[in-house]
Amino acid sequence: MEFGFALPGRGPLAKPDVALRLATRADALRYDSVFVTDHVVLPASMARSVYPYSTTGQLAGGPAQDYLEPLAMLGWLAHATKRIRIGTSVLILPYRNPLVTAKTLATIDQLSRGRVVLGAGVGWLREEFEALAAPPFAERGPVTDEYLALMRRAWTTDPVSFQGRYYAIRDIHVLPKPAQRSGIPVWIGGHTDAALKRAGTLGDGWHPIGLRPPALLLPDEYAAKAKQVHAWAQRAGRDPKTITLTFRCPMDVRSKRAKAAAGDRPLFQGTADEVLGDLRAYQAIGVSHFVFDPVVPELGRVLANMERFADEVRPEIKRKRA
Repeated sequence: MEFGFALPGRGPLAKPDVALRLATRADALRYDSVFVTDHVVLPASMARSVYPYSTTGQLAGGPAQDYLEPLAMLGWLAHATKRIRIGTSVLILPYRNPLVTAKTLATIDQLSRGRVVLGAGVGWLREEFEALAAPPFAERGPVTDEYLALMRRAWTTDPVSFQGRYYAIRDIHVLPKPAQRSGIPVWIGGHTDAALKRAGTLGDGWHPIGLRPPALLLPDEYAAKAKQVHAWAQRAGRDPKTITLTFRCPMDVRSKRAKAAAGDRPLFQGTADEVLGDLRAYQAIGVSHFVFDPVVPELGRVLANMERFADEVRPEIKRKRA
């Protein structure tokens, strides 16, 4: 089982020095990954869009906040870290030219010596699509599928030719190729039926986000959706076992001196034994890589939580598995 952290891309902790400190500390503590998130612009009004990862349907913090650009962040992290994998959770593929994106990611993969993971999604913010003059919001699914196919070809063939509905090229060199010979692994974000099909037919992994209800994905629901991913893989003639099952969620290991909060305990938040039990439940259904979000936007608490998990939870997983 592998573990990583999502670096804050917006809000009080979205500062370069904070991101650097968290990433390098995760690297030193021998976590497996750090991920950055994606928005290019945030429209002042989001009246026509619903944020899928909150009960209110609204993006926390509102639109007037800094949002660090993910590909620039990855280039910086490639130099700042030594061994940890670096990735996007998730990059909205229709926002950017697919050849430019493929070239940029291949370069970062070279800079990091093969440590990049592309978490990819279709997006949810209609107003942002319009502001960026991106392909039509209603066509974002097929656009994403086509861009992924083109990017994989750009990473693995030379010269590159591609004929699609949204993009066509003939006999061009897209160099350098990624350091990873088979191309950069692609983890498909989302938990809709379309996302499950995309993960099974096009992805190297499924990467849903369970920040809070209604998108929490309890173990039984996760297992049911993972079966759909595997079924789509089989229909596409792929081996379902090659698809990595991942989960991104808030996590907090409570200090031994702290008292439990009132009310129901959120999953992955509690004592070391409670968090371990939650991990076991998802491990039993095949999840092999967790990406954790901070619960509170306080640097000291985030760093302390990273330490407690590494010291109190992770050794128990390895010990019991052995």
